[in-house]
Amino acid sequence: MFNVDLAAVDEDGIPLRPTWSVNELLSSYPRPTISPSTLKRMYKLSALVPPAEGTREHADITRELEDLVKLVEAVKLVHVDEKVAYTDHGIPDGRIWEEGTGIPLEKSSKPGAVVKEEAHGRALLEHAQRTHNGLYVVDKSSRRE
Repeated sequence: MFNVDLAAVDEDGIPLRPTWSVNELLSSYPRPTISPSTLKRMYKLSALVPPAEGTREHADITRELEDLVKLVEAVKLVHVDEKVAYTDHGIPDGRIWEEGTGIPLEKSSKPGAVVKEEAHGRALLEHAQRTHNGLYVVDKSSRRE
């Protein structure tokens, strides 16, 4: 049937050695090139003094930046399943839910349903027992520590 090399695992099924690496994955992508003029411009925009061209420091920083660009480009190629639930900030919803609860994928359960907005900012002051000049008033504790 299939010839699959299974990784050695412990009694809990956890692999004893890494089964893949980011470096191995990225080795299949071509390394972009950053020209000396681009590196100089990046340093200028960052208000930093660039290393002299032709030095070991210049070569090292160029190589490191090229690796970072390669990583970013590889991440941009990843296909994201459209069925994944996202938070309001566009980040996949990674919260842990109680078993059987389920993740609400829509903002409202019914089309046209009114969604109650939560209070934010100064609107929260309306719920305070006491305020003064737009600030909460909190009694000083009589307990000394």
